[in-house]
Amino acid sequence: MSDRMSRGVSRGGWSRAAIVGAAAGVSVSRLRAAEPGRALKIGLIGSGARGTGAALDAMNADPNVRVVALADLFADRIARCREQLLARISIEDKYCFVGLDAFSKVLELDVDYVILATPPHFRPDHLEAAVEAGKHVFMEKPAAVDPVGIRKVLAAGEKAASRGLAIVAGTQRRHHKGYIETVRRIHDGAIGRILAAQCYWNQEGPRNEARFLENRTGRPDFEWMIRGWYRWRWLSGDHIVEQHVHNIDVINWVLGTHPTRVVAMGSRHRRLSGDQYDWFAADFVYPGDKNHQEIRVLSQCRQITGCTKDISERVVGETGVSNCNGWISTVGKLDVKSPPEYVQEHADLIAAIRAGKPINEARNIAESTLCGIMARMSAYSGKAVTWDQAMKSDEKLSPPDVKLAPENLKSLIPVPGAEAGPPRGGRAPAAARKKGVAN
Repeated sequence: MSDRMSRGVSRGGWSRAAIVGAAAGVSVSRLRAAEPGRALKIGLIGSGARGTGAALDAMNADPNVRVVALADLFADRIARCREQLLARISIEDKYCFVGLDAFSKVLELDVDYVILATPPHFRPDHLEAAVEAGKHVFMEKPAAVDPVGIRKVLAAGEKAASRGLAIVAGTQRRHHKGYIETVRRIHDGAIGRILAAQCYWNQEGPRNEARFLENRTGRPDFEWMIRGWYRWRWLSGDHIVEQHVHNIDVINWVLGTHPTRVVAMGSRHRRLSGDQYDWFAADFVYPGDKNHQEIRVLSQCRQITGCTKDISERVVGETGVSNCNGWISTVGKLDVKSPPEYVQEHADLIAAIRAGKPINEARNIAESTLCGIMARMSAYSGKAVTWDQAMKSDEKLSPPDVKLAPENLKSLIPVPGAEAGPPRGGRAPAAARKKGVAN
């Protein structure tokens, strides 16, 4: 399967069962703390832009770290990644794997940790296989795209903890010293009891849509979708899951828990490609303590060019307000200097591996991801969704089972609620009047 992607892959060849099957033969490596001074070896699974950036961040975090193996679905992504890493390290051909089973070949190698940076649809299966193989893990966010995947991530996280394996997630705010110090002070009572919060990821719309549509020519639907994975909800979870998870994660961190219920809404007006919404707004309900009422959290995320941008968090307490990152109204601006958080998250993982004291962020990222999923479920359906409903749901996102022709794409977009009836005081459609059911 090494040259599978250069020839295209059949629809049936991309099933989740095939991925799990590919992992069945992965051997378990010997678990150990890294000896002081020993170079740590990294395997990169998902060698696109995000994975390449993560590999560079890892090497910037520690000069004694080497990327030794690459895996991707596409040979051209491997080639581009090798070119970008060449100034730092050269990776042998025999350790560059292309195809559906490429990830399992990396897991068979003697690497200390793997970076999981494929489209999020594949994350739960890759995490499960990495833990089974005895590897420490850096996993990009989000953790999954559906509740079935979330449960798999939680189970893998528990197994990793029992085996002394570290898991760090790409929610880099938890490794930013400004956020860390501000959240610590909030927890210590700097703004009193928390009453409410807001979080936002409002940005420009997807880029290069016309070019993406033009580049479809001659490519199988699956290859086309995966090359533009962030445009499709089965691959990304929609942007409330894939992107807004950062802000939701901060709120969960500050409040020390997850919401119990959400009512959300959203729609699509501007996008030309994919099947995602343009915007979401959600009202999350978090539990208060036994003596106080629930906490309401407003969430917004929008991807429409030409609109006001806002990427932030805000927490309101009885005695003050904070942006969660370096400012508290009762204190002022905090004097906290932080190294780049994208590098620091790898530095923290590497330090944990070297010390033999693993950190495990699997539950944090799984719960924050499920928050986005339950809001998406609510917006798509128009119904309130509880935490328990989302956690127990059998929803599993799969590729569209239609040819991706323009006339079919519209049918993929969720429409909440029931079909509208006549306006108050208006007349029902003629067919209904003839049946005598309205007048």
